[in-house]
Amino acid sequence: MRRKLVVGNWKMNMTHAEAAAIVEAFVRLVDQKQDVDIAICPSYLSIETVRNLLRRTHIGVGSQDVFWMESGAFTGRISAPMLKAAGVTTCIVGHSETRGKFGKLEVPESTVGYFAETDETVNLKIKALLFQDITPILCVGETLAEREAGTTDQVIRGQLAGAFAGIDGAEFANGVVAYEPVWAIGTGKTCDSAEASRVCGMIRGALAEILDADAAQSIRVLYGGSVKSSNSGELFSQPDIDGGLVGGASMVADEFSRIVLSA
Repeated sequence: MRRKLVVGNWKMNMTHAEAAAIVEAFVRLVDQKQDVDIAICPSYLSIETVRNLLRRTHIGVGSQDVFWMESGAFTGRISAPMLKAAGVTTCIVGHSETRGKFGKLEVPESTVGYFAETDETVNLKIKALLFQDITPILCVGETLAEREAGTTDQVIRGQLAGAFAGIDGAEFANGVVAYEPVWAIGTGKTCDSAEASRVCGMIRGALAEILDADAAQSIRVLYGGSVKSSNSGELFSQPDIDGGLVGGASMVADEFSRIVLSA
């Protein structure tokens, strides 16, 4: 039986002081919820603050991204060894926003090319994280145009195949995959729970083909995309959904705690 996992992705929000206030309130609300795995992914600058506050809890601290080289002339990048030294235990890779795909575009369209993640760079990042024993959370998902064209499954299978090139199933057996339909991220729209479960089940089937059957059964598949307390219970009750990757709602202690308690 796979334990439920709920991960908060704070994106580019909150100073370390604001992060500390939310974490302190959140810990009090979920401290007794020991049967669900929890992680919080703050900005790089708040990782140390959050880690210190979570040190004596069952809640892990994660990162929102990583660079695949261990060191070098890569201005502004953060490596997996740096994350490991900072106490990070999990890391998001391949989020649609780093791929330049936004459910709600908040930057000029002419700048979208700045966000240039590819399946190849996702693959390199996963390998770098696994080498440091940091759990990757691989994000996959389709745009609205791809869903309307009926290519959801094809798009996601392609993302999975690219992400896992040269990776053995046993290496990723403790990893996580998050299904995040791009059109539902930051838009308030949520994928119907039955359809979300269907896609998560499809992902598990694809993992069995790309990696192996044993790994596919142990890998947790999360749903992300406008998850909130009003829909989390229904989503998490679906047979093929093992938890959630939560964005905006994870930055409100009461709301995030209700999501966790619903798992």
